[in-house]
Amino acid sequence: MVGKKRIPSPDQLRDYNYAVAGHAGTLCDADGELFIKPCTQTEIDFYQEVETKGYRDFAEIMPLYMGELQLSSTDDVPLQDALMGVISGDGDFKTTKEQIAATIAEAVDQTTWVPTQGKKIKTDKSVVLENASYGYKKANILDVKLGVRLWADDAPAEKKTRFDTISSQTTHGKLGFRISGMRVYQGSEDESTLDEEGYKIYDKDFGRLSVNNDNVVDAFRKFIFNKAAGVHTALGRAVCSAFVRDLQRIEEVLTSHETRMYSSSLLFIFEGDGAALDAAIEKNNEIMDRQSAESYTCPPVSRTNMSLDSRMDSGIALEPEDDYDYEDNDEDDDELRLPQIYTLKLIDFAHANFTPNQGPDENVLLGVRSLLRIFKEMAGEDD
Repeated sequence: MVGKKRIPSPDQLRDYNYAVAGHAGTLCDADGELFIKPCTQTEIDFYQEVETKGYRDFAEIMPLYMGELQLSSTDDVPLQDALMGVISGDGDFKTTKEQIAATIAEAVDQTTWVPTQGKKIKTDKSVVLENASYGYKKANILDVKLGVRLWADDAPAEKKTRFDTISSQTTHGKLGFRISGMRVYQGSEDESTLDEEGYKIYDKDFGRLSVNNDNVVDAFRKFIFNKAAGVHTALGRAVCSAFVRDLQRIEEVLTSHETRMYSSSLLFIFEGDGAALDAAIEKNNEIMDRQSAESYTCPPVSRTNMSLDSRMDSGIALEPEDDYDYEDNDEDDDELRLPQIYTLKLIDFAHANFTPNQGPDENVLLGVRSLLRIFKEMAGEDD
């Protein structure tokens, strides 16, 4: 199992958070397994509706929802200051996952979120989610904002106009998505362009100003294929094939539900260290083979063939099968836990609702289908 990762300070979290969860001020618990993300009541309602109405297929494509944290509205202090008893502001994160869960259970103060009409959101509400990037040695992270139309019905006219301009001037207009930000381990041969952890950071201007309909595939190749980090062509294609399978599943789920989501994103994550990625796949295969030999219920993975270093090898976890209960096997946890290889989640639901009798969200599905074509191309499935 990957060791405990270093948790950045709140300032560092804000610096790279665009590529992790898309929201400034997101904080982590001590182990980095959870995110505490300031949000609107609409987002909380969406997560709760998925949970209470039993939309299991929809829940599978979202980050794991752990609960909500609501602070007293009479305390008139910033969220980060109010959380000092839970998470220290100096970056020394002391709170455990269990303590955060207890805090959530004890948080009973209710407040009503008022639309900000385009102003900066001020809220005492937070949603607590599983950190999708937890457990990777060097996580490559890509945030792709979905849709041609980016504004909800209640958005002010000025915001609608501004977002329509962004859509028309970027890949949103034709492809239904835009690269919102990404970070790539060893993503440049020029070390001066890398941050202190060895990442090449692409901010929001990359997707707005540098990426267009003609070079968009090359932009995604920068994210996946990286000889400097050991992610060679065969390994990169295997990752793309895994993302293709998950994109197909997301398309299936979104087609089967009637929703409207504006400015939601897809979060792509995979192990960016080629040696660690190869080792994770090998360990994944060993665990699967051992479980099969011992007639255990297989963890949520399936097998696919892929070429690695001129040999055939079993590949990346793709489709969920029967659940495996790690809670009852604590002593074997290190041996049985599947290593992190890749993750794809639908995120950001500040403007999301279930809309009965209105049909699937074709605005979002356009972006998903465009991404599906691109990842198929990169996987070599169109060869």
